Amino acid sequence: MEVKDSKIAIIGLGYVGLPLAVAFAQKYKVIGFDINTKRVQELLSGNDTTLEISDELLGSVLDNNNSKNSGLTLSTSDEILKDCNIYIITVPTPTDRYNRPVLTPMINASKQIAAFLKKDDIVIYESTVYPGVTEDEMVPILEAYSGLKYNKDFYCGYSPERINPGDKEHTVTKILKVTSGSNPKTAEIVDNLYKSIITAGTFKASSIKVAEAAKVIENSQRDINIAFVNELSKIFNLIGIDTQEVLQAAGTKWNFLNFKPGLVGGHCIGVDPYYLAQKAQEVGYHPEIILSGRRLNDSMGRYVATEVVKLMMRKDIKVIDSRVLILGFTFKEDCPDFRNTRIIDIYKELKSFEMNVDIYDPWINTFEVKNEYDIDVLIEQPEMSKYSAIILAVAHQKFSKIDIQSTKNSVVYDVKGILPKQNVDARL
Repeated sequence: MEVKDSKIAIIGLGYVGLPLAVAFAQKYKVIGFDINTKRVQELLSGNDTTLEISDELLGSVLDNNNSKNSGLTLSTSDEILKDCNIYIITVPTPTDRYNRPVLTPMINASKQIAAFLKKDDIVIYESTVYPGVTEDEMVPILEAYSGLKYNKDFYCGYSPERINPGDKEHTVTKILKVTSGSNPKTAEIVDNLYKSIITAGTFKASSIKVAEAAKVIENSQRDINIAFVNELSKIFNLIGIDTQEVLQAAGTKWNFLNFKPGLVGGHCIGVDPYYLAQKAQEVGYHPEIILSGRRLNDSMGRYVATEVVKLMMRKDIKVIDSRVLILGFTFKEDCPDFRNTRIIDIYKELKSFEMNVDIYDPWINTFEVKNEYDIDVLIEQPEMSKYSAIILAVAHQKFSKIDIQSTKNSVVYDVKGILPKQNVDARL
């Protein structure tokens, strides 16, 4: 296959799939497929509610009539996939309530495209997985539902996503891309395909399993480092020194790793370590550092809530029936993404003390939060002075400008360390 002849199908049009589809659509014929009718309709109207793609850019690549030599055609009908020769799967890989990997979206996507696979087609997975998922678990599905043979009739690649939601500087084409293929020729085709749109360049891994492992350890490494500074924060709080000041001093050494304490949520860092742990346990090894880091990071929401209660008691502020405000609900600053947000842990712990808890986040879709968590998020910024405690949980730029001076009789806890130290009672 010549790369220039590629007709690409992107399966899944979320935070990963849409930016990739738009990037490819500027050079290739691209079919964007998603089972979410509401999502596809919103994109067809020229609007991306994830805010990853501007309306102007989205509008410039849309080809609703499927009539151009390049451009993006969107659909919820899988029949539109039948003429493609490269299928890129960008569906989520979550965990269940017991932190076990859930491969159902990948399995369903694989079954769906298998019905359309033809001789010499290539299936590329971008979803984050543990080593072996592509070849040991997805390929048998592709073979069974297509009747074709792997590495004889069709081929596979793996190129892990490196999307950073809300980051307008490190966009998909500006982040170096790891690529791989099921044989040397396929690896070359996959690498050349991505190289044609990734201005930052590519790195061709030696095998699909190596590429899968490289991705899953990226976020596991970050998770462990954040767990370390979160533990330091707990220690320094007991000693009576400011963690932010300690990190600032230590950061003057050229090789000190600049991680900050905080809540670890989102679709990657808080999830991916469990995928690596799953594979380790399958081969008879019980990971200690990886799971220890996860336990510590997952405890930070409850820790913050408990610290706020202690501060209220020290100020002789009534806890039961008090009013508390949480500023922020997304998993990171200045983006609307609240997948796997750990702010919910703060909320639930405060509610367990019979407090009245409000949440305000100017970035959030309040209807989506209501549907998922049954929480009514405030639409307008409330009056700060009416709360007994305020928790700045997310470092939205807007929050750094909030006037905290009117809250002198309240507890102010700054999880992200963005407010002046003298204006808060404590910070993580």
